[in-house]
Amino acid sequence: MKHIFSVTQINSYIHRIFESDYALKKVYLKGEVSNCKYHSSGHIYFTLKDEKSSIRCIMFSSDRWKGLTFSLADGQSVIVCGNISVYEQTGTYQMYAREIELSGKGDLYIQYEKRKQELSRKGYFDFERKKSLPPYPEKIGIVTALTGAAIEDIKSIAKRRNPGIQLYLYPAKVQGEGAAYEIAEGIRFLDRIDMDIIIIGRGGGSIEDLWAFNEMAVADAIYEAQTPIISGTGHEIDMTIADYCADVRAATPSAACELAIPDIMSLFTRLENFRDILNQEMKDRIIRYQKQYLALEKELTAFRPDQKLLLQKMQYQQLKQQLFSVMKDKINVEKGQFQTLLDRLSALSPTQRLRGGYVFVQNQVGKPVVSVDGVTKGEEMTLTFSDGTAQVLPISTKKEILMN
Repeated sequence: MKHIFSVTQINSYIHRIFESDYALKKVYLKGEVSNCKYHSSGHIYFTLKDEKSSIRCIMFSSDRWKGLTFSLADGQSVIVCGNISVYEQTGTYQMYAREIELSGKGDLYIQYEKRKQELSRKGYFDFERKKSLPPYPEKIGIVTALTGAAIEDIKSIAKRRNPGIQLYLYPAKVQGEGAAYEIAEGIRFLDRIDMDIIIIGRGGGSIEDLWAFNEMAVADAIYEAQTPIISGTGHEIDMTIADYCADVRAATPSAACELAIPDIMSLFTRLENFRDILNQEMKDRIIRYQKQYLALEKELTAFRPDQKLLLQKMQYQQLKQQLFSVMKDKINVEKGQFQTLLDRLSALSPTQRLRGGYVFVQNQVGKPVVSVDGVTKGEEMTLTFSDGTAQVLPISTKKEILMN
């Protein structure tokens, strides 16, 4: 009958085998560091490799503080002391590092770390003392080798970005004996002749190749310079002392040149854009001010005395015409009413009645004779007709005739 194991059982069994092997309890491994990661917990995870193989490693934070005296980074050649065991959850074996020391280049790294800490305490790396790069430099000094890729790249980039820029090369050794002195002398010389920016660097290399940029002579020259300095040593992983001291650090000399020299064509394009924006803004302002001018002119015209007088005259004429029209209409109405009353009065007038054949009789003293009794025979009377008067003498009266 087959005996079936679980994955946990197998991993646990293999772990016990590793733990019981005395040869794996304390092992020294030499190799190159890669995939180095510092975890927030304080643990360090990395891979140790040689030409053919690799092994995963971990250094716990509890071991790190006493077993590691430098900053672990990719590319370093180290000797790791620790034990090898199995991590049961994933079934993978790895080395648990307790001590790590540099191998071969160790002395240089230790010297580098000590110098970096010393200069940091002295304020060589302080951010407050770093100088800003001028936005539009005219003269750029360069300290690098007379021949090589670095200076050729810088010339090519400068010609492309701004053909009018002036480059001043101070040829100096960038590695080997006396290189640090020449680099420092180049910085001081270019600083004295009023460069706008100084670029120092080379095209990368090993720690030995870059060691001139870690020397105190270079650090002092950078620290004492009045001119802004860009350091570009072409080494992405490890920064040199010169990188820390410089006002600006670039990954390569080419990158340093691009930081120092503004792209003139891009600048022209920006200026054209600004010009277009400015022209449009001016047009908008002119239109806005024209509208304001017309509004103010209209308002001012309304307050001019002659215009106000003219307006009042026009209003006077309008009111006059309205008054005349109203008065005319009212007179016509009154005339109509007057004529009506006149016609009514005329109809009631005695004179009007005289036109129908009636007469108005008065005695000698002008008293109206309204009855035949008022007529005396032989006494003169006045007869008023519609068109005149007549004096008459009554020769008889109707009453007498009727009595006869």
